[in-house]
Amino acid sequence: MDKKSRRRLLLGAAFLMATSAIGPGFLTQTTHFTEQLAASFGFVILVSIIIDIGAQLNIWRIIAISEKPAQDIANKLLPGLGFALSALIVAGGLAFNIGNIAGAGLGTNVLFGISPEMGALFSGLVAIGVFLVREAGKVMDRFAQMLGFLMIGLTVYVMFTATPPLGEAVVKTIAPDTIDFLAIVTLVGGTVGGYITFAGGHRLLEAGVKGKESLEYVNRSAVSAIGFASIMRVFLFLAALGVVAQGIQLDPGNPAATVFQSAAGTIGYKIFGVVIWAAAVTSVVGAAYTSVSFIRSFSKSIEKHHKWYIVGFIAISTLVFVSVGRPVSILILVGSLNGLILPLALGVMIIAAHKKSIVGDYKHPVWMTIFGALIVIVMTYMGFITLIEGIPQLFE
Repeated sequence: MDKKSRRRLLLGAAFLMATSAIGPGFLTQTTHFTEQLAASFGFVILVSIIIDIGAQLNIWRIIAISEKPAQDIANKLLPGLGFALSALIVAGGLAFNIGNIAGAGLGTNVLFGISPEMGALFSGLVAIGVFLVREAGKVMDRFAQMLGFLMIGLTVYVMFTATPPLGEAVVKTIAPDTIDFLAIVTLVGGTVGGYITFAGGHRLLEAGVKGKESLEYVNRSAVSAIGFASIMRVFLFLAALGVVAQGIQLDPGNPAATVFQSAAGTIGYKIFGVVIWAAAVTSVVGAAYTSVSFIRSFSKSIEKHHKWYIVGFIAISTLVFVSVGRPVSILILVGSLNGLILPLALGVMIIAAHKKSIVGDYKHPVWMTIFGALIVIVMTYMGFITLIEGIPQLFE
């Protein structure tokens, strides 16, 4: 592989992971916590970025060194564990993909005035089209990059029109008035939780970027992915901060839309439509690709026809939203399981990193092991809290 092709692949994998993270929930989380914490939310973003990098480096490096997808690593560590991990990934990915389809429908509604259901159908077809062309992997990479740059560019424009208090944001990022641990964990889960952190790692593995000789490239791509997602988070935070600083209350039902419209009027509202559509449809692509990547190695038939499984995954997500209008109540419970996937997967990777039968003579950095273990403990606790809170909603 020549340097140009490798660079394009690494960038594509980074954007696939980043745009998988930047979905409708990402937009809502960021604007909601900005309204709650104001400039001090900058500190939350900073801490979450550090944690995100620690989690992602651990996972991507072990996938590359073992030259196996996460589910096969888990099965080798403990027979059956990989099947359990895959079940969680697919169930959580499906639940969140229905939400992503809903977000895409909202985006087309803002832009063209059509019903969210019709917009969801159109968006589902666009996502399916990515996987029906020849060399779908390359098209997926380019699709994620193009829409990723579009989202960032439009958000930068809205940020400048919002005129945020930059000096205060810098000061509070270093010395916050309050430290909200729940917000930190929520952001970590929204960036590297569930299927998201595996999107780029599995993409690199599929493209042949593996082994010790590839660690430098894997590290670069992993950090770049967090960087791209974080850039979007920071610009959106500053845009929201500019609006909140003016005393404008955000609509709790759609805080991100309030930010864009308050900052740039009607044009800003249309920009919001573009951003949420791009965020949603790229997340649909990333969720479908990554979820299916967790079952590909279980069957030669699935491996051979994996593109059609991805198409089916997107079609099911779209049809559920169109027929129901919103995810059914059971998906609340299934979606909350996503909070448990990161600590389970990361814990598996950290243990696997010290098994010669999996990584050979590779020596995993001590600081990565310690850092990863701390993330596992914190995210396990918060994941169970989320799960417990979600169960009563099934009976309301």
